[in-house]
Amino acid sequence: MPTKAAKYPLPWDMDALHQAPGYHWVKDSGQIREILYAGEKYKGKPTEVFAFYASPKTLGISDGKKFPAVVLIHGGGGTAFAEWVNLWARRGYAAIAMDLSGRRPLSPILDATGAFKSEGSYDRKTRSRLKNGGPEQGNAEKFDSIGGDTSDDWQFQTVADVMRAHSLIRGFPEVDPDRTAVTGISWGGYLTCLVASVDDRFKAAVPVYGCGFLYVGQSVQKPSIDALKPPKRRAEWIARWDPSSLLPRCRVPILFVNGTNDIHYPLDSYMKSYALVPGKKMIRLEPKMRHSHPAGWAPKEIGIFIDSYCKGGKPLLSLGAPAVDAHQSVSITVSDGSQVKEARLHFTTDTGLRSGRNWRDLPASVHAGKISAGPLPADANTWYFIVTDKRDAMVSSEAKFR
Repeated sequence: MPTKAAKYPLPWDMDALHQAPGYHWVKDSGQIREILYAGEKYKGKPTEVFAFYASPKTLGISDGKKFPAVVLIHGGGGTAFAEWVNLWARRGYAAIAMDLSGRRPLSPILDATGAFKSEGSYDRKTRSRLKNGGPEQGNAEKFDSIGGDTSDDWQFQTVADVMRAHSLIRGFPEVDPDRTAVTGISWGGYLTCLVASVDDRFKAAVPVYGCGFLYVGQSVQKPSIDALKPPKRRAEWIARWDPSSLLPRCRVPILFVNGTNDIHYPLDSYMKSYALVPGKKMIRLEPKMRHSHPAGWAPKEIGIFIDSYCKGGKPLLSLGAPAVDAHQSVSITVSDGSQVKEARLHFTTDTGLRSGRNWRDLPASVHAGKISAGPLPADANTWYFIVTDKRDAMVSSEAKFR
């Protein structure tokens, strides 16, 4: 665990970032709107950030009341996704999705009914570089800038751009500024961990895939961090930009979403990150969950979790930590046993790369708020529960390691 995080105070001007940035509409009509807003200075020059925006009002389904809002952070190789803001607008949220690579994707093409004929965001070759765009999103920007001017680091820029988007959407007249959430996918999940740790105006946060402890274990990011020379640059990157250095600050209720075999954010690093959060937290671990933007925004539990904090919705089931008795039976507590539809204990006996391990499962029983299964095989090295409620919403216990 990093020990030098206290050496570096937060580098952002938080008071300034809590003010709405200057902006103008590139497209101010239709189902999906387009915005350019002011970003941080990069290498001494002003920048601008492109974003898609949608809400029940832009979709023509508003009931006249103010909406909760959500900020959407894309992953590596991604951009602002019109499809994503549309999904959240149909859930009843004002939604903003910004590009964090200094670019602008194509506008979506919709038919007369408002259905998507063409998304426009997926083909990287069609994204145009903004005249005043900020940093790109390659390894050079994410890692190699460390040790220079902190304000030119990709993480400084992107966290600031996300917070500016948050301040911007909070100021829209149709938005309730006290009901906002953030979710991001892959590198966007990584950024969600950072943002939720420094911007406590959010009521809920959902990092998908992303976590900290990228400098240990089997993370595919580890070689890029280890390549930073001299060693003090590696130590500075960890202390400044690995989420493990900031997650102990996180007081925003957070739902971690990942798969058991993710190669980018391995399960052991994921659970270390989860353990650091001192506030309210939950986790959803899907066996061999696919890693992509569409797979990352698909789980229904993301909406249910955010609804529970921004709309007063019924929360997900809450689980205790797994306990193993002398007979290798495993048990957890559950907040409401009457709502459990199914529970199973998942485990692996495989070794080697976590991304290549196979998983098996055992049925579990529910009695008076306690879920039990077993016995756990003697050679099981990792295990956790998956519990599904009567809405078919799935939550997980912590994963445990032998």
